[in-house]
Amino acid sequence: MARRTTRRSSGSSAPPTPSRRRGSGGRGGTVVPELPTGPVPTSTGTAHVERDPDLPSAVTLYVNGVPSSYLDLDDPGTLAFEYMQQMAAVVEELSPGPLRALHLGAAGCSLPRWVEHNRPGSSQLGVDLDARLLELVRTWFDLPRAPRLRLRPDDARRAVASLPDASYDVVVRDVFDGDRTPDHLATFGMAVEVHRVLRPGGVYLVNCADRPPLTTARREAATLAAAFGETSAAEGRVAAIAEPAQLKGRRYGNVVLAAVRAGSGAPSLASTTLARAVRSLAVPARVVTGDELRAFVGTAPVLDDPEEARTGGTAADGS
Repeated sequence: MARRTTRRSSGSSAPPTPSRRRGSGGRGGTVVPELPTGPVPTSTGTAHVERDPDLPSAVTLYVNGVPSSYLDLDDPGTLAFEYMQQMAAVVEELSPGPLRALHLGAAGCSLPRWVEHNRPGSSQLGVDLDARLLELVRTWFDLPRAPRLRLRPDDARRAVASLPDASYDVVVRDVFDGDRTPDHLATFGMAVEVHRVLRPGGVYLVNCADRPPLTTARREAATLAAAFGETSAAEGRVAAIAEPAQLKGRRYGNVVLAAVRAGSGAPSLASTTLARAVRSLAVPARVVTGDELRAFVGTAPVLDDPEEARTGGTAADGS
């Protein structure tokens, strides 16, 4: 679930608004297409688009009433949601050049547009359970065309299971059913499948929405550390990223979890450049790795697969 927040005190009652990150060299002059003025039925519910009153070229996509994507149609380098800015900072730690990226929970494709803008020549796949939503966003928004960005209606775990070994540099999980991620997408089995699909040195980025005392985020971090190797935490290949107050469990919000597959050229999530990048965002964040990550996880157990995942069933996979 995407959250739009601004740099304000944790006790503020002000409504959330985007904090914008501009890419270099927006194209300018893009004409905002004709957009619906109310909810539109989709395969799993409804979608509607709300224009930004302060920026005519920008819109927020709501899926089932939840803000899911923010797009500046005049500037694909814009990322408004703070957790996406944090994910982008991790992606920038990868070697320069085009990427192969898999987005689980595509929605309005804000992050795929950013990848296309910052890594020209990238090849991307967006997966979402809602087939009609994918058709609508192709119509409404300025998305890269296939084969640069392919959109596939499918359950996220089933899609990952169908992909070849070592085929992606980046896998992003941003999948929600209401305010939580479906159980079968947060387990050890799912993380192992993503590890298989990642190329050596590739990164898995997870949007984990949680509330105090961050039980889910701690369990997911433990699960990623188990799936990516017993030395992954010590080697700086697993991290939690969020605002300091949130990491202390003071409020509900998004925690970005990152895990890197070992291999030549693998980025270190404990690097000073990544720490500096997230600290320099409009809303400063922290990267927790190594001993700090182990303290954050504590005794949190690894998430095992629910019975329906082991027997081939699926859960709702909204975005």
